[in-house]
Amino acid sequence: MSFKKIALAGALAAVVLVPGVASAKDWKKVTVALEGGYAPWNLTDASGQIVGFEPDLLKVLCEHADLECTMISQDWDGMITALNAGKFDVIMDALSITPERQKVIDFTVPYAATPAVFAAPKDSGLADLPGTGTVIKLKDVRDQADAIAPLREAMKGKTIGIQSSTVYANFVYENFGDVATIKEYKTAAERDLDLSVGRIDAGFEDATYLLGTFEASENNNLAFTGPEIGGQIWGEGEGLGLRKSDTDLKAKFDEAIKAAIADGTVKTLSEKWLKVDVTP
Repeated sequence: MSFKKIALAGALAAVVLVPGVASAKDWKKVTVALEGGYAPWNLTDASGQIVGFEPDLLKVLCEHADLECTMISQDWDGMITALNAGKFDVIMDALSITPERQKVIDFTVPYAATPAVFAAPKDSGLADLPGTGTVIKLKDVRDQADAIAPLREAMKGKTIGIQSSTVYANFVYENFGDVATIKEYKTAAERDLDLSVGRIDAGFEDATYLLGTFEASENNNLAFTGPEIGGQIWGEGEGLGLRKSDTDLKAKFDEAIKAAIADGTVKTLSEKWLKVDVTP
């Protein structure tokens, strides 16, 4: 969902890179980790700044919470461990709220809720999977077996690319691991490259991320295929990840997110960057 350089957002410039864990009663400065390469949620531009939907929203949230926020880039697959180790204070990286993650970290209220979908080359045999253009809602990875069955049949003998340590990986393994080869990637961009040049047959990913991917010239041969899959299977939506001990910081961000939803900020920013309204 990698990105080695620490990048500071101009609008959120801070005086330190990685401060220690702040006092539970005196939050003034907060360090927020983003991947810096999960466009259009967050990406690193040519100047080294992290930009996108989440950085823009973070600026609004931090202003509302009266916090000085510093953004840093962090590899996706080590984020939760690094958060609990005190290397930063908040994760903001299209992090789905799931029961498994809630066992080890806390979450704010969701600021977005999005579906996932397969992608494949437009000229491939998987370009028009059953259900293309429709939306289905699932409760868990084994829900609606009848809806998944045609997809399983189409994926027999194929190779599906997924980013490791995501909610989508579990879904793909559970539903297609016995009929297809599953290839994991450290980043979504690495998976997209292999998909575009034909080294794998399909990818499975957040629909809003893929919309941004399709806009890149090297990926304009890719498109959605099969139904968009939403619902509780992906949890309540995407929220900020925090340590369980930082309940006061969670309260600050909860209030800020609710305000950004109520005044239309989430709608405006998501339509700007993601091309759809992801307001939960």
